[in-house]
Amino acid sequence: MSTNSSGGQNITILKIGGSVITDKNADENFAKHDEIDRISKEISEFDGKLVIVHGAGSFGHPQAKKYQITDKFDAKGSIITHKSVNLLNQLFIDSLIDNNVNAVSVHPMNNTISKNGRIQDMFLDNLYYMLDNKIVPVLHGDVVMDKNTGTSIISGDQIVPYLATQMGAIRIGIGSIKEGVLDENGKTLKLITHDNFANVKNNIGSSEGTDVTGGMLGKVTELLKLNELTGSTSYIFNAGKPGNVSMFLQGNDIGTSITGSGQ
Repeated sequence: MSTNSSGGQNITILKIGGSVITDKNADENFAKHDEIDRISKEISEFDGKLVIVHGAGSFGHPQAKKYQITDKFDAKGSIITHKSVNLLNQLFIDSLIDNNVNAVSVHPMNNTISKNGRIQDMFLDNLYYMLDNKIVPVLHGDVVMDKNTGTSIISGDQIVPYLATQMGAIRIGIGSIKEGVLDENGKTLKLITHDNFANVKNNIGSSEGTDVTGGMLGKVTELLKLNELTGSTSYIFNAGKPGNVSMFLQGNDIGTSITGSGQ
């Protein structure tokens, strides 16, 4: 059981999708360095308690698919996939540090246990002490040890609501390459609730490129579960548009709001 030395106060969680910082259509390991640097600069303007989670994109999904590690245990494939996502994480960390953000890697493989693909326990004490000391922990989608299946893939979209629930985060943002969640006409849905989810979910597309973790529908589903647990509102927005990460971190409503019921 983690001890919340940070008091759960004023914690913001920002997730940057793998599609924003990599080319998910590439075979493997294609980073968008300019985008990583731009986002790092926008993050550097924020002075609060921040936890960053990023997706794997082409640094994890192709490898996971090649070794079919969502279907069967493969020690070699699990290690190769983990090594690949670590490479992207280090690129992001280096960029953040270059932009004067005191960022450090926190690899889920090292602190997380899952059961049948769902997080069962994650050691968080170090994250609380990092936040208390103005260090920004940066987690990522990863392969983790699983009690029943050997290993499983834990997406950033699953890590975010878990952390938000455990740490009492006050603000959650999911940066993707879309303007939010789009309807059948390509227009941004401003609000998704438990009430309207059944009507809109069939029009929520899956991710372009290789994605073994559920795409946009998976994001919305996880955030609605988060709302059930905490009553929080989350935002899905376009992190590929310059200035949007800053807007979110400054406290602005942006993109699609995911919440409990209509206002």
